[in-house]
Amino acid sequence: MFVDRVRIEVQGGRGGHGCVSFRREKYVPHGGPDGGDGGDGGSVIIVARPGVNNLAPLAHHKFWRAPSGANGSGANKQGKSGDDLILEVPPGTLVIDAAGGFVLKDLVHPGDQVVVARGGAGGKGNAHFKSATNRAPRQATRGKDGERRELILELKVIADVGLIGKPNAGKSTLLSRLTRARPAIADYPFTTKHPNLGIVQVDADRQFVLADIPGLIEGAHAGAGLGHEFLRHIERAGILVHLVEPLPADGSDPVENYRVIRDELRQYDVQLAERPELVVVSKAELPGADAVAEALAQACGRPVLKISAVTGQGLQRLVQEIASLLAAPQPIG
Repeated sequence: MFVDRVRIEVQGGRGGHGCVSFRREKYVPHGGPDGGDGGDGGSVIIVARPGVNNLAPLAHHKFWRAPSGANGSGANKQGKSGDDLILEVPPGTLVIDAAGGFVLKDLVHPGDQVVVARGGAGGKGNAHFKSATNRAPRQATRGKDGERRELILELKVIADVGLIGKPNAGKSTLLSRLTRARPAIADYPFTTKHPNLGIVQVDADRQFVLADIPGLIEGAHAGAGLGHEFLRHIERAGILVHLVEPLPADGSDPVENYRVIRDELRQYDVQLAERPELVVVSKAELPGADAVAEALAQACGRPVLKISAVTGQGLQRLVQEIASLLAAPQPIG
């Protein structure tokens, strides 16, 4: 199961209580307080780990609490501090405070981390309160509760290149031809339910990460279909490869389909519409593909590539064109 958005509640561990204790040794006549302090509670820390590819491990458990600190004891023994609770997420995860709606941390790179709920401080034992005027204090303080917070974790796939287009445009098939990824492929729309990633090897020294983004439909920017869930993953891609099917099964116009997707990107985020884009007619083995490519070139004012994942036509050129764009990266807003 692929999960790219979860809502959880986290709490730091409670601090251990301070201890009230007095020395009882037979040959220490005046004794004195020897109650130790409680240990600090553990904190909840979210860490981006390579190899973790979605948020499913966190989805089954809605409340996460770090271990509490142990209470202090006699002989000035401090209680053991609680261990930190580490929650592992994929690189590319946004950690959002649900109540305030602000981003606590964008965990882009492996190893990035953020403390989302600090553990409570341990209480003070009665030895802490000894003074010249209070030689036998009988007070100690209780450990403090840990911080509590509700979070939204939102995964945005990190890829160099994002494949976009209408459902059934051939994105998954292209990904399977260029990489070792094996996405689900069928001859009906919405085969792809979640983004799939693969690594394309350009040559011995160069490679890039390619993401197959599930098909977009009109109204996606407003949440139609699974619009927001799909569009979110495009935000990280440095380059967009827009696949256009020459003979859509629904009889729609390929050029109009291209315009619809471009409009959805623009309405969701203007910066997405300004992202470097390669326009590609897929399924070039079908009749009419050449005419569609010419019409698209006129509509978008740039060269249009033609590929066939079935015959292999144009695949090498597409890879080289992508590599050329990546060699001169542009900043992403």
